Amino acid sequence: MLGKTSKNEIRLRVHKRIRKHLFGEPDRPRLAVYRSLKHIYAQVIDDRKGATLAAASSGEKNSTASGGNIAGAKAIGQLLAERAKAKGVTKVVFDRGGYLYHGRIKALAEAAREAGLEF
Repeated sequence: MLGKTSKNEIRLRVHKRIRKHLFGEPDRPRLAVYRSLKHIYAQVIDDRKGATLAAASSGEKNSTASGGNIAGAKAIGQLLAERAKAKGVTKVVFDRGGYLYHGRIKALAEAAREAGLEF
């Protein structure tokens, strides 16, 4: 008898399929998003160097944003965009991490766009 596939296993399979086509270049790094139940994490990554250029999360010590809701995701998206622009990054490739472009993921992406990142 076949067991039930967990939602995270499905997400990881979708993420692997997406990552075949996405690659962060030095001129256009990858904005990767990870979502947990309590927090949301975002990084701007240069895949050639294997280096994180900018990062923001709701789990940071001085973060007032709660990552478990849309308002917190918006705050993290705006904070990440500000940090990326400070490093000279304006264009990125959006990696939704296998999650649906909906809810917190969509809110983070739209906030980053409004704050000046292009994708």
